[in-house]
Amino acid sequence: MLADLDDLLIALYVLADDLLPVRRGAGRRPRISDAELIALAVAQILLDCHSERRFLRLVHRRLGHLFPYIPLQSGYNKRLRSLAPRICEVIAYLARISPSFCERVRLLDSTPVPCGQSRETRKRSELAGWAAYGYCASHSRYFWGLRLYLLCAPDGMPISFCLAPANDPEREVAAAMLTRARERGLLCGGETIVGDKGFSGVEFEQIVAGLDATFIRPDRRNEKLRFGNLGGIRQWIESINDTLKGQLSLEDHGAHIPDGAFTRIAQRILALAAGVWHSWLLWEHGIIDKPGRHFTNYDH
Repeated sequence: MLADLDDLLIALYVLADDLLPVRRGAGRRPRISDAELIALAVAQILLDCHSERRFLRLVHRRLGHLFPYIPLQSGYNKRLRSLAPRICEVIAYLARISPSFCERVRLLDSTPVPCGQSRETRKRSELAGWAAYGYCASHSRYFWGLRLYLLCAPDGMPISFCLAPANDPEREVAAAMLTRARERGLLCGGETIVGDKGFSGVEFEQIVAGLDATFIRPDRRNEKLRFGNLGGIRQWIESINDTLKGQLSLEDHGAHIPDGAFTRIAQRILALAAGVWHSWLLWEHGIIDKPGRHFTNYDH
């Protein structure tokens, strides 16, 4: 086992090939399997290729020894969008088999996903009606797009995620995501969920308590001392968001339609999950000192 991109893609391919159902029925068998496409999707993000055309030109030279057949851009895009539910299935499976799934601490946050900068984009985009104007408190600015809600383990392993219009009430979206995670067994009960002040409210805390979990957040200035500022734990969340936006190019998704936006963001969540999961494998084999979000070995 090696700490490089080839090894990660091989391990992910084997896992996805065992997990995903075999294609059945009439028709010609596709020249590239679903598991190979999922591995390609992760490679695109780790190699920081925003353009699918550029990535498919690069992959012949960089990864041609792993993929006997590379689809054209239109086929790659179409197949990948149809695989969005399978991508989510692989993310959930990676979360369950990761050692950090046994951690009782979960980190909850939402982060902006801009989808356009101009009024003309907003008027003409097929994302209009889903994307909306919202406010980003950390940058003190408005943006047009979506919000990514992410529930993850302290090491950055995504447990559950959700995309919603930027102006949807944060507590309502987060509550729905947590309820769905509980129904799917991704929340087992007894967890402590750490969020920010945007999720404050008695009703939200009661919803989380109803899921057999405890919600804590930094104290507001105008309330009694409860949990303190939680600065150290909140820094974990900011670090995970920085990885998504910096190394995994969350804000440069380049999607123009709803299906494409969901798939391209799920690609980045899968790349994050695969990288964290592979780092645990490397740590178990004594190749690295400690697991974490070590992506520099995969981006060249």
